[in-house]
Amino acid sequence: MRFHLASGWDVAKLAATSMNNAFASTLLSVCMATTLSSQRSSAADKADSRIAEVRQWLRTVPLIDGHNDVPWQYRKRSNDLAAVDFRGDTSRLRPPWTTDIPRLRAGGVGAQFWSVYVPARLPGAEAVQMTLEQIDLVHQLCARYPDTFELALTAADIERIHRKGRIASLIGMEGGHSINNSLATLRMMYRLGARYLTLTHTKNTDWADAAGDVARHQGLTAFGEEVVLEMNRLGMLVDLSHVTDDTMRDALRVTKAPVIFSHSSARAVCDHPRNVPDDVLQLTAANGGVVMVCFLPGYVAESERDEFVAQSDERERLRALHPEDERAVESAMAAWRRARPKFVRATLSDVADHVDHIRKVAGIDHIGIGSDFDGFGGLPPEGLEDVSKYPALLSELLRRGYSKEDIKKIAGLNVLRVMRAAEKVAAEMRREAVRK
Repeated sequence: MRFHLASGWDVAKLAATSMNNAFASTLLSVCMATTLSSQRSSAADKADSRIAEVRQWLRTVPLIDGHNDVPWQYRKRSNDLAAVDFRGDTSRLRPPWTTDIPRLRAGGVGAQFWSVYVPARLPGAEAVQMTLEQIDLVHQLCARYPDTFELALTAADIERIHRKGRIASLIGMEGGHSINNSLATLRMMYRLGARYLTLTHTKNTDWADAAGDVARHQGLTAFGEEVVLEMNRLGMLVDLSHVTDDTMRDALRVTKAPVIFSHSSARAVCDHPRNVPDDVLQLTAANGGVVMVCFLPGYVAESERDEFVAQSDERERLRALHPEDERAVESAMAAWRRARPKFVRATLSDVADHVDHIRKVAGIDHIGIGSDFDGFGGLPPEGLEDVSKYPALLSELLRRGYSKEDIKKIAGLNVLRVMRAAEKVAAEMRREAVRK
């Protein structure tokens, strides 16, 4: 029998039709498997090629992550830097760590905002002291690993440190409770290196409403507006993650400098109050600010959001039972999670969907990355398991049609622009004060 052969696939189909025997069926199966394997291999090769491109770009543009909670993980170990070998002795790392030096290097990280979070439930003076201790922890981290980390205070510092092959380390305060209603404390935190303040954490302050609490002020109070303007004068970034929509809008109305959302995503994609609604995305674009897309699963996918709400409720219940024993709370939470039924996990693709939406509503100049690694329990999105995975996310965006320049902006250029703008506003405000 003679055939006009176009491909092995054609051979198999014709053989299966005309010969109708075990050999033809086997040949069909083999060709199908070979074709699928070839397709998978081709897709994998393309993905590897995209990741290699991204890694090359990150040598010239620093990837800036807006939020990582490693300092709090050390706090759980009495701020003992010797308790965990950050150079990557993984046998000594304990869950839920997703960060160490080898993985930061593998992820192409050029600059990291380390969160100096302290619990919002702390009394004011205690919160201030603990925040100072966490700021000290970041300074000590840089001192312990000087070949890897260097403290950065400005956009120019980030670029200089990145060119030296080190990771620029910046300090972000997560919650206005850390200043205890004191502009003097705010100024001193800035002098010690803090370069953003998240206006609230999960609880209201006396001057701003938090998304995790019952609103008391309907946004910012008059003193809250003073805080924003003083941050502008200092050159400290105003961070609107964790605040209510009204607080977002008030801050955007008052501020003279671009704002950031250090770790938030798009409300339209995942309807969590911590995420940013479309009208605020538009206001942020008009302001020149940046939304740094978060990886916390409960802000990424609807199924994870429901689980996150249940987890938050359980955590609050356990804290009421064990108000002075956070280790007991964490142990009970781990047991609670193990007993929970399975749910659909968030994925890298879901995170990319948030980037897509923010680009559509606000534009490419207003997107960044704010992972929140080591600041949440449970499993990270599939494909974004730890800090080595940033190139995989940027590769996915490249696959979706983002350009080289788009990727660079998302990785770090947008945040550098915002920092420079905040520094410029601060200089102008200080000159104006002198003229007066």
